[in-house]
Order: sequence, then structure tokens, then C-alpha cells
Amino acid sequence: MPTDFSILVIGAGQAGLSTGYHLQRLGLRPEQDFLIVDHAPGPGGAWQFRWPSLTLTTVNRVHDLPGMSFAETLPPDSDAVPAATAVPRYYELYEKRFDLRVHRPVSVTVVCDRNADGTPCAAGTDLAAGRGTTLNVETDTAGTIRVRGLINGTGTWERPFIPHYPGAETFTGRQLHTHDYRTADEFAGKHVVVVGGGVSAVQLLDEISQVTTTTWVTRREPVFRDGPFAEADGRAAVAIVEDRVRRGLPPGSVVSVTGLRLDDRVRAAQARGALTRRPMFASIEPNGVRWADGSFQPADVILWATGFRSSLDHLAPMRLRGPGGGITMTGRLATRVAVDPRIHLIGYGPSASTIGANRAGRAAAQELTEYLGLR
Repeated sequence: MPTDFSILVIGAGQAGLSTGYHLQRLGLRPEQDFLIVDHAPGPGGAWQFRWPSLTLTTVNRVHDLPGMSFAETLPPDSDAVPAATAVPRYYELYEKRFDLRVHRPVSVTVVCDRNADGTPCAAGTDLAAGRGTTLNVETDTAGTIRVRGLINGTGTWERPFIPHYPGAETFTGRQLHTHDYRTADEFAGKHVVVVGGGVSAVQLLDEISQVTTTTWVTRREPVFRDGPFAEADGRAAVAIVEDRVRRGLPPGSVVSVTGLRLDDRVRAAQARGALTRRPMFASIEPNGVRWADGSFQPADVILWATGFRSSLDHLAPMRLRGPGGGITMTGRLATRVAVDPRIHLIGYGPSASTIGANRAGRAAAQELTEYLGLR
């Protein structure tokens, strides 16, 4: 296999597979014109690592990849199938049907900018010359790959976020993130403090509160809404996030815009008192958490359902971030990095959903191939 390609796609989740499909539709050939690499041992993106109780009835919708329906890969009565089984199978069949030839496990360790003679050049300082420069992509198992353009679809799963609170290091119980959650049964007989106001926090509160006592804390008062989200609600949420990244701000939370959906499971958790929310505590002590008013909750476990950050450390040498830590994005769907149009980020900001990643993959493929003069 060659080590030089026109385009490298990093990540084979929804965004990366959608990109591969659209690159092929534009006439590019896998393993010749473009290459997809993925760090995971098998197909499935981040879905293969989700907790077993996350089934197709409890997960947010898995949108179809272009050209192949998710439903055609599912067995009858599939609602109870774990998402960690069903989605990876779908992705595996998709890779095979469209012959995307994903290389794994390959972890990208760093992306560096180089001129043709191998000397470093500053990212974004000479965009007109960018067409003739090469990105060196260093990996752990595939050596150095040289490319003209890069579409990054690494998502967020590898970067769980836990905010710092005074005394966290003194806590004698267990602290974990949703990234490491497996089953509620391991918390039986222990008091669990769940931190976070998103969908995952509510799902895990529902499970854990059925086997033990819980306390729910969030920074903001949660907003629940009855009935399904309308298409307009989703568009409004995405528009707000897109506006932020176009202005170079870090992406915000979609839940803060859409609210939390009330369904039968959530109502049952409310009836158990599991969703009686308290504001964020002020500090953590060896045996629990304490609020600013002096009140104290003994605890054995703190579960941080506090979200994730984009996995972009390998792009640090490219100096894409602005002073506030955000990356200014441009392009039709805000996938193109403003300071270096050779690089597209998908699954970042407004495309951080399965449907958004689909559309972003198409836009990135079209815009990057046009920029590189490949069509």
C-alpha cells in the first residue's frame, strides 16, 4: 500500500464512513486516492464501547448512513438489542458493501505541516501555497502517511470531561465518568451522586435509582418537555452551535437548547424521586459532597455525566485553535477550518450527531476535493 494519498480520513464512525462513501461517489478510490484509518480494534466507532443496557429503545436515533438502511441489518424484535452490538454490525456491513477498506487499529499521534523539501511551515500563513504542501500524519502502527488534505472524524469518546471541584482528590469512594459506566448493579447498596444535566445523566439515574439511592446535581435547572422533538427544534439547536463555531467559540451543549424529553421511563424515575435535582455542590469531602449553604450528602460513588470534549490533540501542531480555545469554522456546513482549508472537522460542533455527521461528510468531501483540484 502507498504512503502518499490525496486525502486521509481519521475515524470510521458515522462521520468517517459517510465521508468515505461520498469520496467514492466523487470518483476517488480507497487505498489509492484516499485512506480511512481508525484507532478501534473493530468497526462501530464509539458505539462498540457503550454500556450494555443502552438498547435501541433507549438510545437517540441512529440515522441511516448514505446508501444503506440501518433497518435492513436488524433482526426481528430488535428494540432490546444493545446498541453496542447492533450499530457496530451495521457499520461493519456498511464498510464491506461499499468496500471502504478501513485500516485498523491505527492511532494518529500527530499531524505536522511540511513543505515539499521537508522543512516545517506555519499552518495557515500561506494558504495559496497550501495546495503544494504536504501534511505528515504520524501513526502508531502505519508509519508516517503523507497527504494533501485531511478530514478528521475522531469524535469525542476518547476525551471524557470531568470538571475540577475542591477536594476531589480527597474522596475515598469511587469516581467514574459515563465513559467507564457498565451496569447499575455494581452500585447496589451504595449512595450514588450523579452529576450532569444531559440525556446520559437522566438515563443512568433511571437505571441506578432502581437498585440504590441517588442524588442528582446539575449546574442549571433541567428543562423537561413532553412529546418528541420537532424537526424545527433540532434545526434551531444546530443553528446555535453552528453560529458559535463560525465565530471561533467552543461548541455549546445541544441539550441546553432542546431540553430533555419526557417519556415513560423518565416519568417513572420522577415518581421514584430520582429526578429531584439539587444545584451543584461547592466541594467534595472524603465521604461525600457539601453545598455552599453547609448541607452535606454522604456518598460512596460520584458518577460524572459531564460530557466529552473533541479528540483533537493530534492536531495541536497545526495551531488551529484561537485565543479562547475554539476553532473558527467555515464552509457550507461549518466543517472547514478557517485558518487551513486543507483540514475539515466532522463530528465537531453542529455535526456532532448521527444525522449531522452524515451531511457533514458529504459537504467535507465535496469542498475538500474541489479545493485540492481533484474534480
